[in-house]
Amino acid sequence: MKLSAGKIGMLVMAMLLVSAVATVSAEEYPNIPKELVIKRGFTKEALSCINCHATKVPGHVESWKAGRMAHAGVSCYDCHVVEKSSPMASQCEGTKGTSTFISPMVSSKTCSRCHPQEVEQFLKSGHAELASGAVMSPERAGLIKLQFHYEGAGFMDNKQYTWNEGTPEGATGIDRAARSSGCQMCHGTTVELGPDNKPINETWPGGVGTRYPDGSVGTCTVCHERHTFAKADARKPEACGACHLGPDHPNIEIYDESKHGQLYHTQGEHWKWDSPPDAWEPGDYQGPTCATCHMSGIGDLSTTHNVQERLKWDLMHKKSVVRSGNRGDGVTGEQKMKKVCANCHGSTHIKSQRDTLDNAVGLYNKYWAGAVKMKAELKEKGLLGPDPWKDGFQELMYYLWHHTGRRARQGAAMNAPDYAHWHGFFQVFQVYQDMENIYNARLKSGKVEEVSTVVSTGPL
Repeated sequence: MKLSAGKIGMLVMAMLLVSAVATVSAEEYPNIPKELVIKRGFTKEALSCINCHATKVPGHVESWKAGRMAHAGVSCYDCHVVEKSSPMASQCEGTKGTSTFISPMVSSKTCSRCHPQEVEQFLKSGHAELASGAVMSPERAGLIKLQFHYEGAGFMDNKQYTWNEGTPEGATGIDRAARSSGCQMCHGTTVELGPDNKPINETWPGGVGTRYPDGSVGTCTVCHERHTFAKADARKPEACGACHLGPDHPNIEIYDESKHGQLYHTQGEHWKWDSPPDAWEPGDYQGPTCATCHMSGIGDLSTTHNVQERLKWDLMHKKSVVRSGNRGDGVTGEQKMKKVCANCHGSTHIKSQRDTLDNAVGLYNKYWAGAVKMKAELKEKGLLGPDPWKDGFQELMYYLWHHTGRRARQGAAMNAPDYAHWHGFFQVFQVYQDMENIYNARLKSGKVEEVSTVVSTGPL
């Protein structure tokens, strides 16, 4: 069993031998101290933070007191204090005029001081740079345009933006609202700072892939709730369901429909959620959660914070391929996931499930290949609209991939027949045939229709 523990808080311990304890006879137990006193304390600065916060934000302190951090002597001071030279260094009301500088932001870099292995694994996963890159990378300028020009209603005022991975110049709070309330709360963003080194422009708090001014990436408290940091919180599917839900990746809904989800909802309140890492095994639970399959130690597999480590297929992008490079090792991942399944299922069951997934991926890829072929021919003949968000064919192609196609593949992967079928392949073929109709009409007329005939909300 692999256990890691860290303690930054200052512990002051004194063992004092004093007068005999009435219930203990020194003659009977000569080697036992008559009384053992252990004093556990914090530095003066740490106590000042605790006492102030207990008045100002008692919810923080009460959560902290209930968690493992407090029991280990790790205080607010240990996680939030920074060097004066840090780009995130600021002073709150209680530290002004002192040599103490703090930051309300705690990144994975801070957590790595006590949890280096966990953070190293995390940084290799899709929850780190890849997460924020999905909405912020410069090569995704089209998506940035979607977030500000369209969703942010910039088109209504004919606003022009200078695109970058942060907030475009000239963007107001209203322009930012769609991204700050939605995309970045799961994916993360680049934190922008004001003159006092505190975050501005609604760029903090953010999601799991948040990029911090000190150069670090990642927010551990997305899964490990502040300030208790309980393992149980991260092991329950609700932790993942905060982001993995909705029409484009309804993973929590898929889980709820699956037999695994049924077991959790009918029996989960009786399961043991606080076992140590690598010791949370079948028996503590009768059915897996998201964490069980993707992260937890099970059988001869160790706990990992790299959520890609046990995956074969990339089920999120336009074409599904076996994972490689910074998206993981799909060949090894396949074998690891089979080991997870083998803790509860026989070889026949496992083979059937994996074959079903492989075939579902193949079917989706067939549709996608057909769509790509049609788009290439339309482009060659000058029959694509210049703006993909106003072109019916391109809008449907987006839904084919980003909504119906994802649901079909992920429903098949996690045993949710309604999502694999009615929300998945049933809509995949309908969307594809609508694309075919537009394709044929444009080839016949030699022009792009003036007004898109596609319903603006797309297939649900």
